Amino acid sequence: MDRRLFIQYGFASPLLVAADRASSQSSAPARTPRILMITFRGQTDAERGFRGYLANAGIKAEIMERDCNSDVAGVAAILDEAVSFKPDLIYTWGTPVTLAVTGTFDSPKTHALASVPVVFVLVSAPVRARIVQSLEGQGRNVTGAIHVVPTDVQMRAMQSYKPFKKVGVLYTSTEQNSKVIVSEVFDFAKKSGIEVVERTFGKDSAGRPIADGVEELIAEIKRDGAEWLYLLPDTFLGSLYKRVSPAALENRLPTFGAAELAVRSGGALVGLVSRYLSVGQLAGAKALDILVGGKQASAIPIETLKRFSLIVNMGTAKALGGVYPPIDMLNYAEVINVPRQGGAAS
Repeated sequence: MDRRLFIQYGFASPLLVAADRASSQSSAPARTPRILMITFRGQTDAERGFRGYLANAGIKAEIMERDCNSDVAGVAAILDEAVSFKPDLIYTWGTPVTLAVTGTFDSPKTHALASVPVVFVLVSAPVRARIVQSLEGQGRNVTGAIHVVPTDVQMRAMQSYKPFKKVGVLYTSTEQNSKVIVSEVFDFAKKSGIEVVERTFGKDSAGRPIADGVEELIAEIKRDGAEWLYLLPDTFLGSLYKRVSPAALENRLPTFGAAELAVRSGGALVGLVSRYLSVGQLAGAKALDILVGGKQASAIPIETLKRFSLIVNMGTAKALGGVYPPIDMLNYAEVINVPRQGGAAS
């Protein structure tokens, strides 16, 4: 892959601009800001980046942390509980949690905290998921930081590492963001003359995704000729890396991660990613504009980072029998060595 693809996205670290942005505000908040932080499956580097950004800007916020334990049905109860907390801002992690708080732009949620500004992280496609109508002048009290590198750029990085004619995808059919990304994979495939081998997770009687048979689904993807398994930014898939990565290795199927932890602790072979810590810092900058700058969330553009990281997992490359990157790729890739069993989900 052309190294210029990476250096053209030059972006100052949010921590470097925190002081400048903070000093441009008229004064500190009249009272300690209150933030409701709703995560999907525990704390990640995104939350640490968010907190760190506010702390470096001199903001001591009171944060009410709640996790929905991978079940967005619990978000409604979290919102009900938070009414007495009276948050000034709601931080949401991922597309399902964000939609559970905001609803879509044409069918917004009407709970008691619906007027509180929302800043999201780890939402891959907020427009196509119908959270907002546009990334600027979005028309509702929502802003945030997009973490996913454009799908076509990821596909080209995958081709540069190891050319392919068939790519496999395994995803949750009830996650709107996942359907969006898969449609983009199909768009790329059509233009590039490749094929997509598609599988979805099963569902229980309540329509929730289940992990039953995930190893067989991956084996089917391999049997159907896939040369890569693309680990798209699917929240349920991210909770199964400890099963997905070993199953892919068992089938000698290289994996490409769209999220940082898919590679860093999930065992994927390679990924072109935005770092969670930096995504959290970018979201923190937007929260600062709201809490200190007095801006409306609707007036703050939704953005992605301008610099991406290519991470190569040599542990997985070796376990696959020596599926190593091109030599020139090592000039700009970060090389790690994660054991083949993988680790925590992203």
